[in-house]
Amino acid sequence: MTWTAPEATRALGPLAAGERETLTAFLAFYRSTLLQKCSGLTGEQLAQETVEPSNLTLLGLIRHMAKVERTWFRERFAGHVMPSMYDPDKGKDADFEDLVPERAADDYARLVEEIRLADEVVADASLDDTFTHQDKVFSLRLVHVHMIAEYARHIGHADLLRERLDGATGA
Repeated sequence: MTWTAPEATRALGPLAAGERETLTAFLAFYRSTLLQKCSGLTGEQLAQETVEPSNLTLLGLIRHMAKVERTWFRERFAGHVMPSMYDPDKGKDADFEDLVPERAADDYARLVEEIRLADEVVADASLDDTFTHQDKVFSLRLVHVHMIAEYARHIGHADLLRERLDGATGA
C-alpha cells in the first residue's frame, strides 16, 4: 500500500491576544499550512521536482523544516547536543537533496515530532529567555519570529510546488 500524507487542518489562532499567544498561533498556523500543502500526496509526489531548474520539493521542505525546528528550539535554545538529522557526508543541503520517496512517511512523522518537541521545550520558557550562538545573544522571541518568517517563505514555495504537481491551489 502506498503511503499518502494525511489530511491536515490549519490551526487558526485568536485575532486579538497577547504577544506570546499571537506568536505561538502564527507559528502553529504556518506549521499546519505546510502539512496541509502536502495532504493527499504520495511519497513519490512529495519528492517530485516540478519547478526546474530548482531541486526544491515538498519532501525537501518537510525534511528541511524538521531540521530547522530541531536546530533552533532543541539544539540552540534548549542546548541539547544531538547528532545530525541527515547524513553529514551528503552536505549541508542533504535535507533537500538526499530524498527517498519510500521514507516520506518517516520524514513527515519526524517533522510532526520535531514540532511537538519544540513546543515542549519552550512551554514554560519566557519570550525574554536567551541563549548564545556564535557569540551572539538570541531571545526566544526572536526564534519565534524567525521561525514564522522561515515557514512563510517556504509556504510560498510549497504553493508553487503543489500547483505544479496536481493543480491544487488555495490560501
